[in-house]
Amino acid sequence: MVKILGDKGKRALARAGPCAMVGRVETTLTTDTAEDTVAAGRALAARLAPGTTVAIDGELGAGKTHFVRGMIEGWDGTERATSPTFTLLHEYATPRGPVFHLDLYRAQSAEEIWSAAHDELHAADGLTVIEWAGRFPALIPPSAVRVTITHAAAGRRAIQITGAP
Repeated sequence: MVKILGDKGKRALARAGPCAMVGRVETTLTTDTAEDTVAAGRALAARLAPGTTVAIDGELGAGKTHFVRGMIEGWDGTERATSPTFTLLHEYATPRGPVFHLDLYRAQSAEEIWSAAHDELHAADGLTVIEWAGRFPALIPPSAVRVTITHAAAGRRAIQITGAP
């Protein structure tokens, strides 16, 4: 299914309904602005239960951190996400539980990630969001929701979301 976002992303996954992530559902969104990308993240996160892992990939500047900002908002969080590139992990408190935001861009090994974030990688009470997940695929659970963000024409972003129960 392909949707074009506008009006700050109000249609971002909204029509997919609450069972959008049942089975292997694939959705492709096109966003025009950073705010639309945030709105897409917000709409996805609102549907996700604690214990979910979201694996995000995309080239530099694709909008991964904007998407994560929306995910924190989707869990009713008020903190603004920043890229944890130099710290590997940020934790954001939300009313629905913690959001663990990992950025694997500068990680050197799976062992480094595992020792720094073992608990967060398996957090049953929170949402684990991993940027640059493709760098260490063995750390990503098979049930993870997968998000790929790419540059599209005229400054747009294409966001492909594949979910598994």
